[in-house]
Amino acid sequence: MGIGIPHRPPPLRPPGTAKGPKFAALQLGAKALQSAAPLRGFDAYLVGFHPAKDSPDMQMEAHHYCKVVDDDLIQCVLFDGNTSEANLIGIEYIVSESLFDTLPEEERGYWHPHNYEILSGQLIAPGLPAFAEQQLMAELVNSYGKTWHTWHTGRHDTGGGHPLPLGDPMLMWSFNRDGEGDPGLASDRARVLGLDPDATRERRQQLLDRAHPQHGVDALASEFSGTTPIPGVREAAPGHDREEAPDASPAPWPDRDG
Repeated sequence: MGIGIPHRPPPLRPPGTAKGPKFAALQLGAKALQSAAPLRGFDAYLVGFHPAKDSPDMQMEAHHYCKVVDDDLIQCVLFDGNTSEANLIGIEYIVSESLFDTLPEEERGYWHPHNYEILSGQLIAPGLPAFAEQQLMAELVNSYGKTWHTWHTGRHDTGGGHPLPLGDPMLMWSFNRDGEGDPGLASDRARVLGLDPDATRERRQQLLDRAHPQHGVDALASEFSGTTPIPGVREAAPGHDREEAPDASPAPWPDRDG
């Protein structure tokens, strides 16, 4: 974890006896003799919120550790915190708008839009200076994510998780209007991580001109009441693909250390 990033422990600890000598030899041998090459590069750190697509009242905080494959694909492993005790809860693939537009129609229903998360300030990159985080978010505007959670460990503020991974993986979605996410999620995160959500949201308005209509914005609209749309977040017309925005060339993905 980067210097200066507050600790966010997981909301639960799984059952089982404390770690002892049982696997000590394996760990030592693995460290000395084996390679963890596929894990290298998963060091870009993002934090957002996910509702389950089929049960949108099931909402949680997700800590993403991401590897940039190329300018159009990012792979992320998801945890429920940022400490060494954090539980692995899922995976997310992030694709650019241009790659999303190559997907068949039946596949697109698995991919959630990202513009609300970005423009509302809900998606953050802890530890990055504000200007570097803004560059990163500019790169992610109009992108999509395909996210599966394999373990619902609950919420940091209210708990309610499963002690072990249970049942089928859950397809997760994004919030796309104010009022869809439980405000307790954001307020608890802001308190612990020392965030200023209003300032972040105001800064993100500089990215409005880049935002295109996206597929999936209205996917959960009927599941919530009393919600409010925000500028820059619109449902794309059926069958409508990419439209160009002026001066929307993306910034490079910044180094985590800024």
